[in-house]
Amino acid sequence: MTQSAPITLTQYGRMAEKHWREFRPKMVQEMEATGTLHERLYEAQEATQKEMDDLTETLIQQHYSPQQAETAAWEVVRLRYLLLPPEDSEA
Repeated sequence: MTQSAPITLTQYGRMAEKHWREFRPKMVQEMEATGTLHERLYEAQEATQKEMDDLTETLIQQHYSPQQAETAAWEVVRLRYLLLPPEDSEA
């Protein structure tokens, strides 16, 4: 990713960083060693936001209330990009 401005992390990026540092320390250490941690956090937050928006809109079209749609979307999307499983649970 080419960038001219520093990466700004939103609540999603900060949540991912906290979670990753606690539950994925080896992954974080590898990303820090290669200088890719903040870029990966930014990618995770952007993917989360886009998918949240898309899924929320889809659910609203299926007659969910906006709050129900956002809550349901969060339950699905958060595990894909932000709240990754702990390293020791992987096979």
